[in-house]
Formats: sequence, structure tokens, C-alpha cells
Amino acid sequence: MEEFVQLNKDDILRIGIKTCDGEIIKDEKGKDIFLEFDMADIELPLKLNNCESEHRKNVNYVKMQMQVIDKKEDKKGKFILSSNEEEKIKLIKEFYLREMGALDLFLGEGGTRKLLNGRNPYWDMYDDISKIIEPILPLLKQSLDNVGNRVKEKYKIKEENNILK
Repeated sequence: MEEFVQLNKDDILRIGIKTCDGEIIKDEKGKDIFLEFDMADIELPLKLNNCESEHRKNVNYVKMQMQVIDKKEDKKGKFILSSNEEEKIKLIKEFYLREMGALDLFLGEGGTRKLLNGRNPYWDMYDDISKIIEPILPLLKQSLDNVGNRVKEKYKIKEENNILK
């Protein structure tokens, strides 16, 4: 006989996603699509920091690669793009994929795609999604404080001179 345990979802923050027209985004089955954050996940702030760090690396990478491409001798292409222009487009596409990976560190796998809702990645995507995330940051800070307080209470940790004992 199999037995199952039901886990509590008290600290799950579900955020619905709407289109720019205000319509709630739904999946193929007609269910609302949500981003979910486990606010009790002590690593969530670290994931956000890693996301930001990866974004900075991506920006530096694309800047350096653009300079490298600009220093190359440009050759006329078969159609409308020169060889350097074609390389730049490929680089920007790679940048978009890297940015999606950085955002997914915090949003969860596929979180960026959910927010894009079928739209292709674009240059200001990271900034736009950061603005979307901004309102939950105070909730994240509050939840982190709550988790810390719950640990202190449960294990009777006392704070003396800002040192946990």
C-alpha cells in the first residue's frame, strides 16, 4: 500500500501574467499561467543575485564581441547583410539566449518564456522583466526576514550584539 504526504504551500507566491492588453494569459488547457516563487526558499535572494551577476557578464560579453567584430574587415554579403552585420545579428541572438538563461535563474526554468508569452526575446527584455519583478522584492525581503525569525524562534537563537548564538 502506498502512502502520500501532503506538503504545505503556505509560502508560495503565485503571480498571474497578463498581456499588454490586460488579458490573463492561459495555457493550452485554458488554465491561468502563473510564475511561482517559494518564498521560504532561503536561496531565492542568491538566485536573484546570480541572475543580476549573469546579466552583467552577458552585457560585458556582447560589448567585447561587438568591438571584435567592428575591428574585422567587413565583406559584402550575398544579399543585404555584410559578413560583420551577420555576425552581429548572431551575437545578439546568442545574447538573448544568455539573458533568458540569466532570468530563468530567478524565475525558474521557462519563467522568461512565460513572461514573453510567445514574443521573441528582445534587447530591453532584461530591464522590462526586472521592472515586473520589482514589486515582489519587498515581499522577498519580508519573507527572508520571516524565515530567519522562524528559525530563531524554533531553535531559540538569541541575538546579542548582532551575533547569532
